[in-house]
Amino acid sequence: MSQSETFVSHLIELRDRLLRAIVGLLVAFVCLFPFANDIYTLLAHPLLAKLPKGGQMIATAVTTPFFVPMKVAMLVAVVVSLPYTLYQAWAFIAPGLYQHEKRFAIPVIVLSTLLFLVGMAFAYFLVFPVVFGFITGTAPEGVAVMTDIGNYLDFVITLFLAFGLAFEVPVVVVVLVKLGMVSVATLKEIRSYVIVGAFVIGAIFTPPDVISQVMLAVPLWLLYEAGILVSALMIRQKTG
Repeated sequence: MSQSETFVSHLIELRDRLLRAIVGLLVAFVCLFPFANDIYTLLAHPLLAKLPKGGQMIATAVTTPFFVPMKVAMLVAVVVSLPYTLYQAWAFIAPGLYQHEKRFAIPVIVLSTLLFLVGMAFAYFLVFPVVFGFITGTAPEGVAVMTDIGNYLDFVITLFLAFGLAFEVPVVVVVLVKLGMVSVATLKEIRSYVIVGAFVIGAIFTPPDVISQVMLAVPLWLLYEAGILVSALMIRQKTG
């Protein structure tokens, strides 16, 4: 088979894999769409639980009550269909990998997915109650806190991404060491800069209260340390 034929066959397979991933996403969305309002209510619970008695959320645009729950259902569908999407990606790239690369790639993909979901769960169950308690608790007397549902969705997505990506730090550290792009000794040397950077990131992506900033910065730092520890163990096993 010529190079041009091989290239075309790869493009066709890529197209087929993408179509399968899209179909999987659409199937998950169709199944979740009837429950879109319930899913949004679950997402909004951390804020609703902190609002004063009789407090509620509002919709400032005509189409917001329909489109925002639909967006939430789509985001949940992305998460639900993620294993199938990752399988399609893996099925496309696996034939081009060596056996030792496959043994390394599979745990990386699985672990990075799980850590991202753990980061989202950490934000929802631990960070959101603190953040929304701070926001509602600092409102001036006589000011009713009534957040627009669209703005709320944008805010929680930002925090989900921030904490989800923060929990990827150990995987990134291990991969960098595995590829020889950085050494464990270098990672230890720049530890102080990483700690400062973690608190800067916490200040950027969380509300201006110390508790929520620390709740992002400290896990980020500890996960960095976990990545160093795992990398050191891998090197020790390889040389031992």
